[in-house]
Amino acid sequence: MESLWKDASYSVRTLVRTPTFTAAAVLSLALGVGANTTVFTVINALFLNPLPVDQPARLVAVNTLDTKNTTQFLSHLGILAIRGGSWEGPLSLRKAATFGLSFGLTLVTVVWVASFLRLSDRWRSALLGTFTVACVLETVLVSLQVWRGVPSHYNLETTFDALVARTLAAGGAALIAIVIALTLAAFRANPTVPISLRIAIRIGFVTLVASLIVGALMIAKGMLLVFAGNPQAAYATGGSLKPTHAVTMHAILVLPLLSWLLSFANWSERRRLGVVLLGAAGYVLLAVVVAVENVAGPTSSKAALAVVAFSGLGVLALLSAGLLALRGSRRHE
Repeated sequence: MESLWKDASYSVRTLVRTPTFTAAAVLSLALGVGANTTVFTVINALFLNPLPVDQPARLVAVNTLDTKNTTQFLSHLGILAIRGGSWEGPLSLRKAATFGLSFGLTLVTVVWVASFLRLSDRWRSALLGTFTVACVLETVLVSLQVWRGVPSHYNLETTFDALVARTLAAGGAALIAIVIALTLAAFRANPTVPISLRIAIRIGFVTLVASLIVGALMIAKGMLLVFAGNPQAAYATGGSLKPTHAVTMHAILVLPLLSWLLSFANWSERRRLGVVLLGAAGYVLLAVVVAVENVAGPTSSKAALAVVAFSGLGVLALLSAGLLALRGSRRHE
């Protein structure tokens, strides 16, 4: 036992002294978790766990699709063609796949962005190590429940299911606490980092905090319905804020990436900052429109036109910032 403790202590000290190696290990783990979760869910559905009928090819699935939403329509169509099941619902493979990819991308991004924060090596390693464990735990538990054929969230049917649900809640709370700590660190003065990158990181972290809070509200809403004796309503309405949660989650990737691309442009820092602010304004506008539409629900035709107009304006600003960054970086080459 003493030897094991010494080995563990030595490993931690090595990781703290070699942040580059630590970052590489975390990146590899993130990509591995995301890729393996996605690949296994598909293989499990197609080969390891086929439908329990004699002739699954003759089954017909009847689903209601919103053809006005092209993305949703194509997603439904693809899943139905491959599996013959629904893309929606608490038992769908979508959840495990999106959890793996989203957590993998977020983990990679946070590790990269944290390298620009004013933190001691000890605090950076502690925060990123805990963040990595929480991301892996969330992904593994969601995938485990999908493989078992039971819901992961809002599920208190058995002692084990209740333990999984509570562990997911605890992991989510840990993620929120760590992201808030990193957000506060992002607002510390750091003259070694260009102001355009600092602004991109700050806005990205603030929107990520908002995303995690939205996720916590969805969990809280669903659990209240479960405790009230209505779990089906929890499964049906608990995830109603998913569009808002998804859009606000990845600003931490898009905006710092935009700023990094601008670093290759032979421009003044003031001009780079202007492009970053343009992209940030477009992203925030798009997120606000999605959140308002998500909360307000179906609206009148005039309101729908306003939603389309403001969404288009946000997308146009974001695309314009991206094109300017690409153009500037190519001229530098």
